[in-house]
Order: sequence, then structure tokens, then C-alpha cells
Amino acid sequence: MDTNRDWQQRKNQSTPRGVGVMCDFYAERALNAELWDIEGRRYIDFGAGIAVLNTGHSHPRILAAVSEQLQRFSHTAYQIVPYASYVALAEKINQITPGTHAKKTAFFSTGAEAVENAIKIARSATGRAGVIAFSGGFHGRTMMGMALTGKVEPYKTGFGPFPAEVFHVPFPNALHGVTVEQSLAALNTLFKADIEPKRVAAIIIEPVQGEGGFYVAPAEFMRALRALCDTHGILLIADEIQTGFARTGKMFAMDHYDVVPDLMTMAKSLAGGLPLSAVCGRAEIMDAPRPGGLGGTYGGNPLAVAAAHAVLDVIEEERLCERAVTVAQRLRDRLEAARADVPEIAEVRGIGAMLAVEFSDPQTGAPNPAFTKKVQAHAMSNGLLLLTCGGYGQVIRFLCPLTIGDAVLDEALDILDAALRA
Repeated sequence: MDTNRDWQQRKNQSTPRGVGVMCDFYAERALNAELWDIEGRRYIDFGAGIAVLNTGHSHPRILAAVSEQLQRFSHTAYQIVPYASYVALAEKINQITPGTHAKKTAFFSTGAEAVENAIKIARSATGRAGVIAFSGGFHGRTMMGMALTGKVEPYKTGFGPFPAEVFHVPFPNALHGVTVEQSLAALNTLFKADIEPKRVAAIIIEPVQGEGGFYVAPAEFMRALRALCDTHGILLIADEIQTGFARTGKMFAMDHYDVVPDLMTMAKSLAGGLPLSAVCGRAEIMDAPRPGGLGGTYGGNPLAVAAAHAVLDVIEEERLCERAVTVAQRLRDRLEAARADVPEIAEVRGIGAMLAVEFSDPQTGAPNPAFTKKVQAHAMSNGLLLLTCGGYGQVIRFLCPLTIGDAVLDEALDILDAALRA
């Protein structure tokens, strides 16, 4: 039998180092929140394929839907021969996204593709080129995605120059001393110093930053952005790629705000592990590009679309929005209880089950990636997979499947608690 070490050697010889890989073991099978490697060791998965598996590994409803579609056809290219399931899924997305206005939805393959197409649509609809994003934001690894991303290492290092007319302002972050007022002042400074508002097509924001550290956009900041966009004819794009599909305790993170975006991007948990992304927006904006301006060979693949229909059914029938709140409370209680004994814990934050813990040096208050790595390594050695994030790698984010059973959740929380106190 091949071992993890065998495959690790083969991986190092045959694949480039630029594809960073966290684990040195290889998956054999997985079910719900558990994963087994090729040597039979079991892990509890709190990474969920980077927020892709809100409905867990190998949910039977999703497996059945994909299998049924596979018996019919696997691909036609929607823009060559369309199929009804694509249209029906677009209708569902139009219905469940924030706002009662007329909407339209287009499907693509990856989150980065959704972001790229959202910018294309915004530029086509407004006739403008400028785009504003935020420090710490992550929007993909394509050239435009990297330009929008507000984190250099490792995403942008050595890959420039990037597309022009992309600007960044600080994301409000109370823990690190950036107030809402300072972020808004930076926007006004940008309009004075770099680009006039009438040349800006869109402002793109993650309601909860993903790679940036799970920082939550304050409600007053979202309201101010909406008002600013309305004043200047700028489109507001909500990047819900990591926050969507019940992760935050509502279907979308924007449901926590009294603000409606003009466009939304989504991917990750939309199709339960199959590659599918979407852009949904106001009908008149979505119709701006001419026929042929949007699309892609695999965009809206019928197998992924079938999976997405099943995902939406599972979220509703298993009440995963409510489950996210329950899971989050149990996790938050454990983290808060550990604070008295773990001075490195600087903050526990998030919405719903999109939670994170940030670590700092108890003496200086500086970000503490070394401690973060120790917690992550201790947890992994005891069978719990955790992901880090943040500008310095000083944050652990929790992305367990929302379908996780209580017994497995309790086991994971015990491992986490031990790792924090080790």
C-alpha cells in the first residue's frame, strides 16, 4: 500500500511549489465532518474545503442529485444548448438573495470568475473603469482578482503589474484601530487625490472578510457605502463567496444588514463541493453586457447545477441557518471560557458559524502567528483540521460543516480547548 510519505515525495517531484498544501497526508474518503487519510487516520474537518462544504462531505441528497444528472448528460455548454435546471436555479437565486427588485443571475465555475464577471458587468453598466476594494480583502488569484485583493503575501508577490484603475482603502477594524470614520475619510481622500467618483464603476466588499481575518463590516459602514454609491452612481458589489449559504446564520451575510447590494458574487458552498459560482444583480445591470459578453465553457455545468439545487433543499429542510447559530454558540462559549487561561487570545469574533479567534503577544499586543501555528499544529496532531487567516497568519477561522453532529462537534471542541491550553 502506498503511504502518505510516498505520495508526498511524488507530489514534490511532480507538482509546483506555488500550489501551497497545508497537510502532508492524503484523503481517502470523507463523510459529513469527518475525513480519513489513505493510512486510515481520522480527522475532524473544520476547514470544509475552505468553506465549500456547509452541507458536509458526501451528503446523500447531493450525491443522488449528481448521479441522476450524470445519467442524463454531463455537459452541453449552456450557451450552446441550454438546459432547464440552469434557469430554475437562477430563479431560486434571484428569489433568495436580498432585495425585492427584479434580478437576474449568471453562473460560472469559480469564485474568481464570479468576481471577474461582476467587474465586467459593473463597467459595462456604468461606462466607468474605476473599482475600489479594501485592505485585507480577498477576491481571487486571477489578474483582476489579485488586483482587488488587499493582501500582498503570498497572493500578489512576483505577479505584477496588475490591471489599472483599482484602488484600496482601509477596512474598518476596531481591534487594530481603524474606525468607520477613518475608512470613510480614506474614501473621501481617494476621491480628492486619485480618482473622481464619476469614474468609479463599483465598490466591492466582503461583508465579513475571509482571508483577511473574519473581520465583520460594521452596519453603519455598510449604510454609508450604500449612501455614497447612490450619491455618485457607483455600484455596490457584495462578495459573498465565503459568507454565503447559511454560514453566518442567514442565507447570506448581507441579510444581516438593512442594505441591498447592486451585485453579489457567490461560489464555494453553492454546489456542495462541485465547481459553481454565480453573479446575481439588478436585472437592468445584469443585462448591460451584449450577448456573448458573458459565459464560459464550463459555466453552470449541469452536474454542479444539480448539486446546487440539492444544497438549497438541504439548507431549508435541515434548517442549517438555525444550525449555524447553535454550532456558533457552542464554539464561542468554549473560546470565551479559554480566554481566562490563554492570554494570547485577543478577540473572538464573527457572525453565526463564521467565527474566528485572533492571537496577539500578551506583552506587546502585536500579531502572534507563532502561537497560531502552534495551536493549529497541536490540533492537527490530535485529529482536528483548522485553517489560519489574517494579514500575519495570526487568526484561526472555524468553518466546520453546518451538518456536523453534536458528538463530533463536542469531540472537536475538546481537541481545540486542549490545543489552546497546551
